[in-house]
Amino acid sequence: MTDSLILTEKNGAVFVITLNRPNAMNALCTPLMQALKDALQQAQQDDTIKVLVIMGSEKAFAAGADIAEMKEKTYIEAYKENYITNAWEALATCRKPVIAAVRGFALGGGAELTMMCDIVLASPTAKFGQPEVNLGILPGAGATQRLGKSVGKAKAMDWCLTGRMISAEEAERAGLVSQILPEETFVDDVMKVAQTLAKKSLPSLMMIKEAVLASFETPLAQGITFERRLFHAVFATHDQKEGMAAFLEKRKPEFRDA
Repeated sequence: MTDSLILTEKNGAVFVITLNRPNAMNALCTPLMQALKDALQQAQQDDTIKVLVIMGSEKAFAAGADIAEMKEKTYIEAYKENYITNAWEALATCRKPVIAAVRGFALGGGAELTMMCDIVLASPTAKFGQPEVNLGILPGAGATQRLGKSVGKAKAMDWCLTGRMISAEEAERAGLVSQILPEETFVDDVMKVAQTLAKKSLPSLMMIKEAVLASFETPLAQGITFERRLFHAVFATHDQKEGMAAFLEKRKPEFRDA
């Protein structure tokens, strides 16, 4: 459906969501974000899906939140509709691993969208940035909170206060980007990463994500205890027994995601 704000495709255990507002550089309007929320909920409820991939076009992952939509919005309108929180945070709370595949611009809300993902794969053309300061506002989808946890206070201040554009190389050096993949084979390479995850045990993937995210919210001792309890819990799964048996028997495991 070429008129859809998002396109979805299931490739084995990988669910690909493509942002599809090419005439607006994938600006993140409320209908698009609601469609994304619905797709995320669909993927979470499908036990055959292990990994999600979110991508845009070659020119833009997402050039930001829709400024035309925001321009005349009043405080009370934003407050009553719980603007941004109502739809955007569905990505941040997704329990399955999410890969952001970034080509072209990922600015403002687009960059913040990548921060809600778990692995950020970028092409050499990717450009990140938080230009909200140039509009007389500040980031509203988490950059002032999540960015510092990824790249540190100094760079978070630099990027948010100046509004400057960040190259894929700088973003990778700073820790915002996981890997830079060649432009010529970008989509294929992204899918290879996704398929690598899809071969793992889903409970293990979900527990690892939960534990890593908890590390940003808890003191070290509490985080270690949480990790330890998840580690103990995994011994109740079929996949732990199968994975260790396969290792000792020098064969590939056959996980049941149970």
